[in-house]
Amino acid sequence: MNDQTLRQEVLGARRIVVKVGSSSLTTAAGGLDADRVDALVDSLAKLRARADAPEVVLVSSGAIAAGLAPLGLERRPSDLARQQAAASVGQGLLVARYTASFARYGIRVGQVLLTAEDASRRAHYRNAYRTLDQLLTMGAMPIVNENDTVATAEIRFGDNDRLAALVAHLVRADLLVLLSDVDGLYDGDPSKPGTSRIEVVRGAHDLDGVEIGSAGKAGVGTGGMVTKVEAARIATGAGIPVVLTAASQAADALAGRPTGTLFLRTGSRSTDRLLWLEHASTPRGALHLDEGAVAAVLHGGASLLPAGVTKVDGDFSAGDPVDLLAENGHIVARGLVNFDARELPRLLGRSTRDLAQELGAEYEREVVHRDDLVVLRG
Repeated sequence: MNDQTLRQEVLGARRIVVKVGSSSLTTAAGGLDADRVDALVDSLAKLRARADAPEVVLVSSGAIAAGLAPLGLERRPSDLARQQAAASVGQGLLVARYTASFARYGIRVGQVLLTAEDASRRAHYRNAYRTLDQLLTMGAMPIVNENDTVATAEIRFGDNDRLAALVAHLVRADLLVLLSDVDGLYDGDPSKPGTSRIEVVRGAHDLDGVEIGSAGKAGVGTGGMVTKVEAARIATGAGIPVVLTAASQAADALAGRPTGTLFLRTGSRSTDRLLWLEHASTPRGALHLDEGAVAAVLHGGASLLPAGVTKVDGDFSAGDPVDLLAENGHIVARGLVNFDARELPRLLGRSTRDLAQELGAEYEREVVHRDDLVVLRG
Protein backbone atom coordinates (compact mmCIF):
# COMPACT_ATOMS: atom_id res chain seq x y z
CA MET A 1 0.00 0.00 0.00
CA ASN A 2 1.61 3.32 -1.05
CA ASP A 3 1.32 6.74 0.54
CA GLN A 4 -1.04 8.05 -2.13
CA THR A 5 -3.45 5.20 -1.37
CA LEU A 6 -3.12 5.77 2.36
CA ARG A 7 -4.00 9.43 2.00
CA GLN A 8 -7.35 8.49 0.47
CA GLU A 9 -8.47 8.26 4.10
CA VAL A 10 -7.88 12.01 4.25
CA LEU A 11 -9.84 12.69 1.09
CA GLY A 12 -12.71 10.51 2.26
CA ALA A 13 -13.15 12.28 5.61
CA ARG A 14 -16.57 13.89 5.97
CA ARG A 15 -15.90 15.53 9.33
CA ILE A 16 -12.42 16.81 10.26
CA VAL A 17 -10.98 18.27 13.44
CA VAL A 18 -8.02 20.60 12.85
CA LYS A 19 -5.84 21.63 15.78
CA VAL A 20 -3.36 24.50 15.61
CA GLY A 21 -0.82 25.37 18.30
CA SER A 22 0.15 28.70 19.82
CA SER A 23 3.52 28.79 18.10
CA SER A 24 1.80 28.66 14.70
CA LEU A 25 -0.41 31.68 15.45
CA THR A 26 1.70 34.12 17.43
CA THR A 27 4.79 36.25 17.13
CA ALA A 28 7.92 35.69 19.18
CA ALA A 29 6.73 38.48 21.48
CA GLY A 30 3.52 36.65 22.21
CA GLY A 31 0.97 38.63 20.20
CA LEU A 32 -1.25 37.23 17.48
CA ASP A 33 0.30 37.15 14.02
CA ALA A 34 -2.52 38.27 11.69
CA ASP A 35 -0.77 36.87 8.62
CA ARG A 36 -0.45 33.41 10.19
CA VAL A 37 -4.08 33.41 11.26
CA ASP A 38 -5.17 34.49 7.78
CA ALA A 39 -3.04 31.79 6.15
CA LEU A 40 -4.69 29.09 8.26
CA VAL A 41 -8.15 30.50 7.57
CA ASP A 42 -7.37 30.58 3.84
CA SER A 43 -6.60 26.84 3.93
CA LEU A 44 -9.75 25.98 5.87
CA ALA A 45 -11.95 28.18 3.68
CA LYS A 46 -10.51 26.53 0.56
CA LEU A 47 -11.36 23.14 2.03
CA ARG A 48 -14.93 24.20 2.75
CA ALA A 49 -15.31 25.54 -0.78
CA ARG A 50 -14.84 22.10 -2.32
CA ALA A 51 -17.86 20.50 -3.97
CA ASP A 52 -17.56 17.59 -1.53
CA ALA A 53 -16.60 19.85 1.36
CA PRO A 54 -16.23 18.13 4.73
CA GLU A 55 -17.37 19.69 7.98
CA VAL A 56 -14.54 21.22 10.01
CA VAL A 57 -14.04 21.86 13.70
CA LEU A 58 -11.06 24.05 14.63
CA VAL A 59 -9.33 23.48 17.98
CA SER A 60 -7.15 26.52 18.48
CA SER A 61 -4.55 27.30 21.09
CA GLY A 62 -3.28 30.83 21.45
CA ALA A 63 -5.50 32.51 24.05
CA ILE A 64 -2.85 32.72 26.77
CA ALA A 65 -0.13 33.62 24.28
CA ALA A 66 -2.31 36.36 22.75
CA GLY A 67 -2.93 37.86 26.18
CA LEU A 68 0.71 38.18 27.19
CA ALA A 69 1.65 41.40 25.40
CA PRO A 70 -1.54 43.33 26.28
CA LEU A 71 -0.92 42.54 29.96
CA GLY A 72 2.76 43.47 29.78
CA LEU A 73 3.97 39.91 30.31
CA GLU A 74 7.20 38.96 28.56
CA ARG A 75 6.68 35.22 28.77
CA ARG A 76 4.01 32.66 29.63
CA PRO A 77 3.49 32.84 33.43
CA SER A 78 3.97 29.70 35.50
CA ASP A 79 1.18 30.37 38.01
CA LEU A 80 -2.41 29.46 37.21
CA ALA A 81 -3.95 32.80 38.23
CA ARG A 82 -1.90 34.85 35.74
CA GLN A 83 -2.41 32.20 33.05
CA GLN A 84 -6.16 32.58 33.56
CA ALA A 85 -5.88 36.37 33.39
CA ALA A 86 -3.91 36.16 30.14
CA ALA A 87 -6.45 33.69 28.74
CA SER A 88 -9.31 36.02 29.68
CA VAL A 89 -7.76 38.86 27.69
CA GLY A 90 -6.36 36.72 24.90
CA GLN A 91 -9.42 34.57 24.17
CA GLY A 92 -11.41 37.59 23.09
CA LEU A 93 -8.58 38.79 20.85
CA LEU A 94 -8.18 35.32 19.36
CA VAL A 95 -11.85 34.85 18.49
CA ALA A 96 -12.12 38.42 17.18
CA ARG A 97 -9.20 37.75 14.86
CA TYR A 98 -10.75 34.51 13.63
CA THR A 99 -14.16 36.17 13.22
CA ALA A 100 -12.70 38.91 11.03
CA SER A 101 -10.58 36.51 9.01
CA PHE A 102 -13.35 33.97 8.32
CA ALA A 103 -15.73 36.85 7.47
CA ARG A 104 -13.66 37.41 4.32
CA TYR A 105 -15.25 34.17 3.08
CA GLY A 106 -18.70 34.69 4.58
CA ILE A 107 -18.09 32.02 7.21
CA ARG A 108 -19.54 32.48 10.70
CA VAL A 109 -17.63 31.24 13.73
CA GLY A 110 -18.88 29.91 17.05
CA GLN A 111 -16.75 29.84 20.20
CA VAL A 112 -16.88 26.66 22.31
CA LEU A 113 -14.86 26.59 25.54
CA LEU A 114 -14.52 23.25 27.31
CA THR A 115 -13.12 21.89 30.53
CA ALA A 116 -12.31 18.23 31.07
CA GLU A 117 -15.33 17.96 33.35
CA ASP A 118 -17.64 19.07 30.53
CA ALA A 119 -17.40 15.76 28.72
CA SER A 120 -16.63 13.08 31.29
CA ARG A 121 -20.13 13.50 32.78
CA ARG A 122 -23.00 12.08 30.74
CA ALA A 123 -25.22 15.16 30.54
CA HIS A 124 -22.31 17.50 29.81
CA TYR A 125 -21.01 15.15 27.12
CA ARG A 126 -24.38 15.10 25.34
CA ASN A 127 -24.69 18.88 25.57
CA ALA A 128 -21.20 19.45 24.17
CA TYR A 129 -21.90 17.11 21.26
CA ARG A 130 -25.27 18.71 20.48
CA THR A 131 -23.79 22.22 20.47
CA LEU A 132 -20.92 21.31 18.16
CA ASP A 133 -23.13 19.24 15.89
CA GLN A 134 -25.69 22.04 15.60
CA LEU A 135 -23.03 24.63 14.76
CA LEU A 136 -21.81 22.38 11.94
CA THR A 137 -25.36 21.78 10.72
CA MET A 138 -25.94 25.53 10.56
CA GLY A 139 -22.75 26.07 8.57
CA ALA A 140 -20.73 27.76 11.30
CA MET A 141 -17.09 27.04 12.09
CA PRO A 142 -16.77 25.87 15.73
CA ILE A 143 -13.61 27.19 17.34
CA VAL A 144 -12.81 25.11 20.40
CA ASN A 145 -10.36 25.88 23.18
CA GLU A 146 -9.92 24.87 26.78
CA ASN A 147 -11.76 27.20 29.13
CA ASP A 148 -8.54 28.40 30.75
CA THR A 149 -10.25 31.19 32.66
CA VAL A 150 -12.14 28.77 34.93
CA ALA A 151 -10.27 25.46 34.65
CA THR A 152 -8.40 24.58 37.83
CA ALA A 153 -5.23 22.54 37.96
CA GLU A 154 -7.32 19.48 38.82
CA ILE A 155 -9.66 19.67 35.81
CA ARG A 156 -7.37 20.89 33.04
CA PHE A 157 -6.72 18.99 29.84
CA GLY A 158 -3.12 20.16 30.14
CA ASP A 159 -2.56 20.58 26.40
CA ASN A 160 -4.75 21.19 23.37
CA ASP A 161 -3.33 18.22 21.48
CA ARG A 162 -5.12 15.88 23.86
CA LEU A 163 -8.18 18.14 23.80
CA ALA A 164 -8.23 17.90 19.99
CA ALA A 165 -8.07 14.09 20.08
CA LEU A 166 -10.97 13.98 22.50
CA VAL A 167 -12.99 16.52 20.51
CA ALA A 168 -12.42 14.40 17.40
CA HIS A 169 -13.92 11.48 19.30
CA LEU A 170 -16.75 13.63 20.68
CA VAL A 171 -17.90 14.91 17.27
CA ARG A 172 -17.33 11.50 15.61
CA ALA A 173 -14.74 12.90 13.23
CA ASP A 174 -13.21 10.92 10.40
CA LEU A 175 -9.83 12.66 10.63
CA LEU A 176 -7.70 14.67 13.04
CA VAL A 177 -5.09 17.08 11.67
CA LEU A 178 -2.48 18.38 14.13
CA LEU A 179 -0.73 21.52 12.90
CA SER A 180 2.54 22.55 14.52
CA ASP A 181 5.80 24.35 13.80
CA VAL A 182 7.37 21.02 12.77
CA ASP A 183 6.50 19.29 9.49
CA GLY A 184 5.99 15.84 10.99
CA LEU A 185 7.44 13.25 13.32
CA TYR A 186 11.15 12.53 12.87
CA ASP A 187 13.18 9.50 13.92
CA GLY A 188 15.40 11.82 15.99
CA ASP A 189 16.10 15.49 16.61
CA PRO A 190 15.11 17.14 13.27
CA SER A 191 17.76 19.83 13.80
CA LYS A 192 20.51 17.22 13.64
CA PRO A 193 21.84 15.68 10.42
CA GLY A 194 20.96 12.11 9.58
CA THR A 195 17.37 12.20 10.83
CA SER A 196 14.40 11.71 8.56
CA ARG A 197 10.66 12.26 8.66
CA ILE A 198 8.49 9.24 9.42
CA GLU A 199 5.82 9.21 6.72
CA VAL A 200 3.46 6.58 8.13
CA VAL A 201 2.90 5.16 11.62
CA ARG A 202 0.85 1.96 11.54
CA GLY A 203 1.11 1.22 15.24
CA ALA A 204 3.15 1.71 18.41
CA HIS A 205 5.82 -0.69 17.14
CA ASP A 206 6.73 1.82 14.41
CA LEU A 207 7.90 4.21 17.13
CA ASP A 208 10.22 1.76 18.88
CA GLY A 209 13.56 3.48 19.36
CA VAL A 210 12.29 6.85 18.11
CA GLU A 211 13.53 9.85 20.10
CA ILE A 212 10.53 12.13 20.69
CA GLY A 213 11.19 15.71 21.78
CA SER A 214 9.14 17.35 24.50
CA ALA A 215 9.57 21.08 23.86
CA GLY A 216 8.30 23.37 21.17
CA LYS A 217 10.37 26.08 19.49
CA ALA A 218 8.51 29.21 20.47
CA GLY A 219 8.01 28.63 24.18
CA VAL A 220 4.48 30.05 24.22
CA GLY A 221 2.54 26.77 24.35
CA THR A 222 2.40 23.75 26.62
CA GLY A 223 2.69 21.03 24.00
CA GLY A 224 5.58 19.36 22.27
CA MET A 225 6.02 16.30 20.11
CA VAL A 226 5.32 14.03 23.09
CA THR A 227 1.81 15.46 23.48
CA LYS A 228 1.16 15.18 19.74
CA VAL A 229 2.15 11.53 19.63
CA GLU A 230 0.00 10.88 22.69
CA ALA A 231 -2.93 12.67 21.02
CA ALA A 232 -2.39 10.54 17.93
CA ARG A 233 -2.43 7.41 20.08
CA ILE A 234 -5.73 8.42 21.68
CA ALA A 235 -7.38 9.30 18.36
CA THR A 236 -6.14 6.32 16.36
CA GLY A 237 -7.14 4.01 19.21
CA ALA A 238 -10.65 5.42 18.83
CA GLY A 239 -10.62 4.69 15.10
CA ILE A 240 -9.63 8.16 13.86
CA PRO A 241 -6.56 8.57 11.59
CA VAL A 242 -4.26 11.50 12.30
CA VAL A 243 -2.06 13.73 10.14
CA LEU A 244 0.71 15.64 11.90
CA THR A 245 2.36 18.41 9.89
CA ALA A 246 3.41 22.05 9.91
CA ALA A 247 0.77 24.79 9.84
CA SER A 248 2.41 26.10 6.66
CA GLN A 249 1.51 22.80 4.99
CA ALA A 250 -2.11 22.72 6.12
CA ALA A 251 -3.51 23.08 2.61
CA ASP A 252 -1.45 20.15 1.32
CA ALA A 253 -2.40 17.97 4.28
CA LEU A 254 -6.12 18.71 3.88
CA ALA A 255 -5.88 18.02 0.15
CA GLY A 256 -4.63 14.52 0.87
CA ARG A 257 -1.08 15.08 -0.34
CA PRO A 258 1.51 12.92 1.46
CA THR A 259 2.92 15.62 3.70
CA GLY A 260 3.78 15.28 7.37
CA THR A 261 3.24 12.02 9.24
CA LEU A 262 0.11 9.91 8.86
CA PHE A 263 -0.94 7.82 11.87
CA LEU A 264 -3.28 5.02 10.82
CA ARG A 265 -6.22 4.00 12.99
CA THR A 266 -5.45 1.17 15.38
CA GLY A 267 -8.85 0.76 17.05
CA SER A 268 -12.51 0.80 16.11
CA ARG A 269 -14.89 3.73 15.99
CA SER A 270 -16.92 4.37 19.13
CA THR A 271 -19.25 7.02 20.50
CA ASP A 272 -18.47 5.94 24.06
CA ARG A 273 -17.84 8.94 26.27
CA LEU A 274 -15.70 6.78 28.56
CA LEU A 275 -12.69 7.71 26.43
CA TRP A 276 -13.00 11.14 28.04
CA LEU A 277 -13.19 9.60 31.50
CA GLU A 278 -9.98 7.68 30.80
CA HIS A 279 -7.94 10.46 29.18
CA ALA A 280 -9.44 13.77 30.31
CA SER A 281 -10.28 13.27 33.97
CA THR A 282 -8.05 13.66 37.00
CA PRO A 283 -9.01 11.38 39.90
CA ARG A 284 -9.98 13.13 43.11
CA GLY A 285 -9.50 10.02 45.22
CA ALA A 286 -9.30 6.24 45.20
CA LEU A 287 -11.37 3.24 46.25
CA HIS A 288 -9.64 0.03 47.31
CA LEU A 289 -11.43 -3.12 46.12
CA ASP A 290 -11.39 -6.70 47.38
CA GLU A 291 -10.52 -9.57 45.06
CA GLY A 292 -14.14 -10.35 44.20
CA ALA A 293 -14.94 -6.75 43.28
CA VAL A 294 -11.86 -6.51 41.05
CA ALA A 295 -12.94 -9.63 39.15
CA ALA A 296 -16.51 -8.34 38.81
CA VAL A 297 -15.34 -4.98 37.45
CA LEU A 298 -12.64 -6.32 35.14
CA HIS A 299 -14.28 -9.46 33.81
CA GLY A 300 -17.92 -9.44 34.83
CA GLY A 301 -18.99 -6.11 33.37
CA ALA A 302 -20.43 -5.22 36.76
CA SER A 303 -20.95 -2.02 38.67
CA LEU A 304 -19.01 -1.44 41.87
CA LEU A 305 -21.12 -2.06 44.98
CA PRO A 306 -20.34 -1.03 48.58
CA ALA A 307 -19.73 -4.66 49.55
CA GLY A 308 -16.60 -4.78 47.40
CA VAL A 309 -14.92 -1.62 48.73
CA THR A 310 -12.43 -2.01 51.59
CA LYS A 311 -10.94 1.49 51.95
CA VAL A 312 -11.42 5.07 50.77
CA ASP A 313 -8.69 7.62 49.98
CA GLY A 314 -9.09 11.31 49.17
CA ASP A 315 -11.66 14.06 49.62
CA PHE A 316 -14.19 13.91 46.79
CA SER A 317 -17.84 14.63 46.12
CA ALA A 318 -20.51 12.58 44.40
CA GLY A 319 -19.93 12.77 40.64
CA ASP A 320 -16.13 13.14 40.89
CA PRO A 321 -13.75 10.73 39.11
CA VAL A 322 -11.97 8.24 41.35
CA ASP A 323 -9.49 5.45 40.67
CA LEU A 324 -10.37 1.86 41.59
CA LEU A 325 -7.43 -0.05 43.06
CA ALA A 326 -6.75 -3.77 43.40
CA GLU A 327 -5.43 -5.20 46.67
CA ASN A 328 -1.85 -4.76 45.43
CA GLY A 329 -2.45 -1.04 44.83
CA HIS A 330 -2.56 -1.22 41.02
CA ILE A 331 -5.15 0.95 39.28
CA VAL A 332 -7.65 -1.29 37.49
CA ALA A 333 -10.38 1.18 36.54
CA ARG A 334 -11.67 4.75 36.86
CA GLY A 335 -15.23 5.84 37.44
CA LEU A 336 -17.57 8.58 38.59
CA VAL A 337 -18.47 7.93 42.21
CA ASN A 338 -22.05 8.25 43.47
CA PHE A 339 -21.22 9.17 47.08
CA ASP A 340 -19.19 11.80 48.90
CA ALA A 341 -15.97 10.55 50.50
CA ARG A 342 -17.37 11.22 53.98
CA GLU A 343 -20.42 9.03 53.29
CA LEU A 344 -18.59 5.93 52.16
CA PRO A 345 -16.78 4.61 55.28
CA ARG A 346 -20.01 3.44 56.96
CA LEU A 347 -21.12 1.71 53.76
CA LEU A 348 -18.03 -0.40 53.13
CA GLY A 349 -18.44 -4.15 52.94
CA ARG A 350 -22.22 -4.02 53.24
CA SER A 351 -24.93 -5.08 50.81
CA THR A 352 -27.14 -2.49 49.16
CA ARG A 353 -30.22 -4.29 50.54
CA ASP A 354 -29.01 -3.94 54.13
CA LEU A 355 -28.08 -0.32 53.56
CA ALA A 356 -31.50 0.45 52.11
CA GLN A 357 -33.24 -1.10 55.12
CA GLU A 358 -31.11 0.82 57.61
CA LEU A 359 -30.50 4.15 55.87
CA GLY A 360 -33.23 4.48 53.28
CA ALA A 361 -33.92 3.59 49.64
CA GLU A 362 -31.49 6.23 48.32
CA TYR A 363 -28.61 4.07 49.59
CA GLU A 364 -29.63 1.10 47.46
CA ARG A 365 -27.37 2.19 44.63
CA GLU A 366 -23.95 1.46 43.17
CA VAL A 367 -20.82 3.19 44.39
CA VAL A 368 -19.79 3.45 40.71
CA HIS A 369 -22.29 2.50 37.99
CA ARG A 370 -21.02 0.42 35.10
CA ASP A 371 -22.02 3.15 32.64
CA ASP A 372 -19.68 5.54 34.48
CA LEU A 373 -16.70 3.19 34.68
CA VAL A 374 -13.78 2.51 32.35
CA VAL A 375 -11.40 -0.41 32.78
CA LEU A 376 -7.73 0.62 32.69
CA ARG A 377 -6.07 -2.77 33.28
CA GLY A 378 -6.85 -6.43 32.91
